[in-house]
Amino acid sequence: MPTPSAFDVIILGAGGAGLFCAAEAGRRGRRVLVLDHAAAPGEKIRISGGGRCNFTNLHTAPKNFLSENPSFCISALKSYTQHDFIALVNRHGIAWHEKTLGQLFCDGSSQQIIDMLLDECEKAGVTIRLRTKITAVEKSETGFRVETDAGPLACASLVIATGGKSIPKMGATGFGYDIARQFGLPLVEPRPALVPFVFDEKLKSRLEGLAGVAADATVACGKTRFAEALLFTHKGLSGPAILQISSYWAPGREITVDLAPGTDVFAFLKEARTAQPKQDVETVLSRLLPKRLADRLCALADVQGRVADLSDLRLRALADAVNRWRIVPAGTEGFRTAEVTAGGVATSALSSKTMEARDIPGLFFIGEVVDVTGHLGGFNFQWAWSSGFAAGKAV
Repeated sequence: MPTPSAFDVIILGAGGAGLFCAAEAGRRGRRVLVLDHAAAPGEKIRISGGGRCNFTNLHTAPKNFLSENPSFCISALKSYTQHDFIALVNRHGIAWHEKTLGQLFCDGSSQQIIDMLLDECEKAGVTIRLRTKITAVEKSETGFRVETDAGPLACASLVIATGGKSIPKMGATGFGYDIARQFGLPLVEPRPALVPFVFDEKLKSRLEGLAGVAADATVACGKTRFAEALLFTHKGLSGPAILQISSYWAPGREITVDLAPGTDVFAFLKEARTAQPKQDVETVLSRLLPKRLADRLCALADVQGRVADLSDLRLRALADAVNRWRIVPAGTEGFRTAEVTAGGVATSALSSKTMEARDIPGLFFIGEVVDVTGHLGGFNFQWAWSSGFAAGKAV
């Protein structure tokens, strides 16, 4: 059996969390190796934010994350904040801007964030090997042995930063979950999150022709609600409000959509009946909604004709279709288009301060592979930086 090449730390995964952890560990004098089967590092960073990378959010707080233990993320988020990452971006001279709701994007390209992370790794003496297949991981007397198609490797600390199952065409797999199972760590069932909904054939046919129509909306599932834009697609619904609520949705559950948030549509229609009695109800409603959507909702509610001819009962039916549209999605588009994976390695098995497995010294899990999932808007990248930093300080 060949003698493995030895490192202090081996990190599996050259995404945001893995590279950030590597740089931090390297700065502490650790001999660090990052391995990835991909041909290029930071692929998810590259495509994020329409190619401009929504790299953090000014309003990052524990409430912006889902987990079976909502408190787990607090320590890491405090130890490395959004302001710390912004300072790093500024030091590298990367220009950025704030979009809505505290979302920060590069003025230029997301490649700038990748280059920044690679520069930090280079300055810290980190070795990065791409196009490397990992065939086995096992515990050894001195730490861990990692078998690869380029030969065996050894390390004292092993960091799993392999991400979730979302966007498999970019090489995403469940490899990190396999390692967790191998070492006896519990999992919260991984599921697609920040993902569009699809409708059943009946509802799809009733809404045919609305693809591309967008509207501001408040979308609720249970007690959770988000107020952002919504987009009709050929398959169902997408847009920020839908992606957000999808992380809280489970098959068979109903969502409620308010397509005119802040407006009492019943009162609005009654007022129009007095002020413009000769107008068609579709025309009246199109003052609140895109015309195609207004026309379709009137047809679905079977409320049509001049407002003067419509009773309170009919106006109430239409108002409910706008302010309280109830839908049970047939499902989601799945991991193929999900921006992230919810669930993952159970936080009960990890230290919230270091991300180390409680029962397996030297084994760490960071980033998306862990059961911590951020809202849309840069929060998942901040979790990558914060959890990567926490492990990088400890390995």
